[in-house]
Amino acid sequence: MENNKTENNLPSQAVQNAAKTAILMAVLLLCSKLFGFIRETVMAAFYGTSYIVDAYVMAQAIPTMLFAGIFTSLAIAYMPLLSEKMEQGSQKEGNLFTSRMIHILIAFSVVSSLIGLIFSDQLTAFFAKGFTGRTAFLTSSYLKISFSYIIFSSVAGILEYYLQYKGTFIPQIIVGYVQNGILIAVIVISAHTNCIILIYGLFFGNMIRMILMYFLARKREFNHILHPGNYSSVLKQIMPLAIPVFIGSCGTQINVFVDKYLASDLAEGSIAALNYGNLLNTTIMTLSTSILSTIIFPKISQSNASGNRESVISISRVGVTLTILISLPFALGAIVYCNEIVQIVFERGAFDAAATSLTKGAYRYYAIGMTFMALTTLLTNVYYSLTDTRKPMIFSLAGVAVNVVVNLLLVDSMQHEGLALGTSCAAIANACLLYAGLRKNHGINVILEWGKIIRIAIASSISVGVSFLSYKGLVATIWMPRMVYLGIAVCIAIAIYISLLKFFKIEELRFLTFLLKRRKAE
Repeated sequence: MENNKTENNLPSQAVQNAAKTAILMAVLLLCSKLFGFIRETVMAAFYGTSYIVDAYVMAQAIPTMLFAGIFTSLAIAYMPLLSEKMEQGSQKEGNLFTSRMIHILIAFSVVSSLIGLIFSDQLTAFFAKGFTGRTAFLTSSYLKISFSYIIFSSVAGILEYYLQYKGTFIPQIIVGYVQNGILIAVIVISAHTNCIILIYGLFFGNMIRMILMYFLARKREFNHILHPGNYSSVLKQIMPLAIPVFIGSCGTQINVFVDKYLASDLAEGSIAALNYGNLLNTTIMTLSTSILSTIIFPKISQSNASGNRESVISISRVGVTLTILISLPFALGAIVYCNEIVQIVFERGAFDAAATSLTKGAYRYYAIGMTFMALTTLLTNVYYSLTDTRKPMIFSLAGVAVNVVVNLLLVDSMQHEGLALGTSCAAIANACLLYAGLRKNHGINVILEWGKIIRIAIASSISVGVSFLSYKGLVATIWMPRMVYLGIAVCIAIAIYISLLKFFKIEELRFLTFLLKRRKAE
């Protein structure tokens, strides 16, 4: 253990370097996420929570629900096999394997596209049973295009993993900026011409992404080989790795399907409100805990690979505590300030006060599960570092059952807000099962001091509570723009929170402060 820390209990130089690299990557990915967030605000400004957004969101969701898990699992399984081909064979063998994977994905994507093209009406009727009239017609029209871009997105996904193997990361993020730029341009054009054009932003955005990825891969020694070969051998190699990942990913897709299916029978704009609320929730997670996961996970994997179990346990505990430390005040803040945040981010143009009222409820109930969603991501990574993929899969499916039950119980009384709460309940169940499973099956207790967690919860509650009272006082006495009110309240919350963490002697704060100071010094 001494090798992993310095005498003053700060991370070793290797961990510092890894953390700085991870932070740099996280900042670049964060900028990309924020660009995507701007895209959604442009969509909200022009289309609000109208039937057009409902159709657009559903047309993206249906192919994702049907095929995203398959493509994701194949891409994840591709990486270790590519490494084996490259390390034990040659660049040519790696290129041949990658080419065959691309051919397999293209064949599968073409079949998928034909399904969407021919059966768009039937798919709309099945997945969006509550859609009628213009909403159903527009969704069916969008589906004919949204199924087509699967060809581009699947190939681009494989090429992105190839580039990651080659140590290339930043150009892919820049490609994401280009793709988002295309989407924003098409949103604006469609708003001033014809809403049917809206879906073509996804088509052309993914096509340009695939083309740029191909040229980037060419610069990193990839040559596409038109070799007939034995594709069955490739499938035999990749399927044993891909199937467990696929089954686990189905949980998320089933949750998405259930939410969209039930929401399609609710008031117009319900699906759009869920989409905007979830976007806010995931954006805040990107701003906070996703960055932390990027920093922590490589070290967990490295420690396990070297057989240092004590380090795996120690880092996992620090990761869990930091995840709670960062995410909990964000979650409480989102619950308290949900109306103000939705107003500031979205309320303009076609996104009026009614749309804000519809969206804030979804956002509030998504925020309830924010901390548990973050913990689920981190704890799943711990399982993967222990080469245990079966139990996260089982726990994910258990979360699906919780989501379905809660949705059915609450959809009539709470409408779309009940669906958001169902997602949070599923996250809570999943995180608790992952925690209990680590203790029972691997002998790892990632929360050693519950008293520390209670102190963090108290500090979070006090800081957010005082900031909200200050916010109300400012609104009642001084006129300022809403963003200024909220900015002052956030600064008050941060100052109180850090002071209380120091008072409660939460030592993980030192680690977080150390990383930030190191990055600033650079």
